[in-house]
Amino acid sequence: MYILLLLPCKLKAQEPDFNPILTAMPSLQIAPDARGGGMGDVGAATMPDVYSQHWNAAKYPFITTDAGLAFSYTPWLSDLISDINMLYASGYWKFGNDKLNAISTSLRYFSLGDVDIADPSGAFWQSVTPHEFALDVAYSRRLTQTFSGAVTLRYIRADYSVGSDESTAGNAFSADIAGYNESYFYMGRSEALLGLGFNISNIGTKISYDGGETSMFLPANLRVGASLGYPIDIKNTITVSLDMNKLLVPTPQLAGIDETDEELYKRIDEYNNISSIGGIFKSFGDAPGGFKEEMQEMVWSLGLEYVYNNQFSLRTGYSNENQYKGNRRYVTFGAGFRTKAFQIDAAYLVSTAQSNPLDQTLRLSLGFDLEGLKNLMN
Repeated sequence: MYILLLLPCKLKAQEPDFNPILTAMPSLQIAPDARGGGMGDVGAATMPDVYSQHWNAAKYPFITTDAGLAFSYTPWLSDLISDINMLYASGYWKFGNDKLNAISTSLRYFSLGDVDIADPSGAFWQSVTPHEFALDVAYSRRLTQTFSGAVTLRYIRADYSVGSDESTAGNAFSADIAGYNESYFYMGRSEALLGLGFNISNIGTKISYDGGETSMFLPANLRVGASLGYPIDIKNTITVSLDMNKLLVPTPQLAGIDETDEELYKRIDEYNNISSIGGIFKSFGDAPGGFKEEMQEMVWSLGLEYVYNNQFSLRTGYSNENQYKGNRRYVTFGAGFRTKAFQIDAAYLVSTAQSNPLDQTLRLSLGFDLEGLKNLMN
């Protein structure tokens, strides 16, 4: 664990301004579905769909159907390894006479592939599969004609054990608080849809992989977004969406040039001893570079979606992370097709900066409207 916290300090000596924020459970930040992934990873305020659990569970009360299920598959490092991937399933159910309430859930499983372990003689001993796992459930309710809120509870487990006695599975709990507002107004002669949303996610405990000796922050995150849908005519609609993200995790305090090892380890211990809730408040003003570095920690994504006849969709987007905070920059493309019973979406990512684990990866999602399926079978 100390190695991870020392990493920015060593990089500091090579690149004076490079100071990424390190967290546990990085898979919680991966966009799980091809619709949001095709628009540059936006989703805080886009039109509600079955994939809303990851982006903003408060959107479910505004969805037009009563129940749905979805499944997604995302390869990881597909150019190098074939068995690292993420599987994701989500679902929702609206209930009550007025259909203003919704229960939703999702299951995320990130596999790091099979790892063969050798015994002391070098012969094959066993094969293990390190993985990350998250299960959550959310309750959302429409509070006014235009606004809804949601609370999500999540159980998290990570098991990277590869035969070492010092490595144990880590467990954690977290919660999300989200809100979404949907309103209509006239732009010229057409009625446009404006969506506004926020999601404060992964507020919870820290997680340890060594029996509690050390612990790491979960990727607590603030996501805010806006979306504007404009009907060109009765069959053609175009939507522009923007998301802004900031990790609610303390910024590593880089070691000074003349700092001794003792001072360095004291600094690391102080960082490790910050509570998860304390870290959220601290994250807004602790960057060594001041306000400039705080702004560098913002990640923004811009997405565009064109829909024909509420059936065919074309999408594109761009996501930008500062070069000193990870430098993940990429363009995405996507397409979708939907009927009253199901929808299928695909997305493709092209990295524009350093190598991205999803570079040139095709991801797929499949969603079902349960009422539509029922009507189809009858």
